[in-house]
Amino acid sequence: MDGQHRAIRRALTGTRLLVNRAGFDVTRYHFRHRFVHALHQNGIGAVLDIGANTGQFAVALRRAGFAGRIHSVEPLTDAFSQLSARASGYRDWTVENAAVSDEPGTITINVSGNSVSSSVLPMLDRHAEAAPFSKYVATEQVAATTVDQIVLDQGLRPASTLLKIDVQGYEKAVLDGATKTLSSFGSVRTEMSLVALYEGQALLAEIIGLMDQNGLDLWYVEPGFVEPGTRRLLQLDGVFFRRAA
Repeated sequence: MDGQHRAIRRALTGTRLLVNRAGFDVTRYHFRHRFVHALHQNGIGAVLDIGANTGQFAVALRRAGFAGRIHSVEPLTDAFSQLSARASGYRDWTVENAAVSDEPGTITINVSGNSVSSSVLPMLDRHAEAAPFSKYVATEQVAATTVDQIVLDQGLRPASTLLKIDVQGYEKAVLDGATKTLSSFGSVRTEMSLVALYEGQALLAEIIGLMDQNGLDLWYVEPGFVEPGTRRLLQLDGVFFRRAA
């Protein structure tokens, strides 16, 4: 049995190395046993899912055993159509077709070829070179709202809600639209960049500083986008929880 176990471990390690070399990271185990567990331990019973795309994050939550309410917000027409169809198959999952910004109104989204890299901000060459399929192919004008307004409209209780942000460089604007509620959220999960991939974006240090000012401590990070040529980590997800009194 010991020999079999060693062989299995070697196979798993080899698989992870191959996946990591391709620019990805195997995180399903950590998502369930670290992230979702931490949500339960910290009393998080709802999720505000900003930049939901087609609902990948919410589906991962459900499959990992999170049974609380999810409200997903996505601006792009095609992605929202798929999001709506997915959400219809689950209880306590509502959706909203809008962008989230620092103020309500109308905003233009640059649509990327892979959909998930779409952003309000112009894409820099480094990103396009690292991921050619992410280049912009169109634009859409969409209605914009704010985190504060969504919290009010949906009757969310920030203290027991996770604010999840995946907006490709536009994180600071989303957080600037949460001036009334950010200091109350029990948890925040946001994408952060180590180097600029979009014009005018806030980088990791600024986002962490803003979280600290609002009483949120960084608990851990999950690797994300890796530059294929250099294998340098360009983006990661930071998970924050409310600082104990």
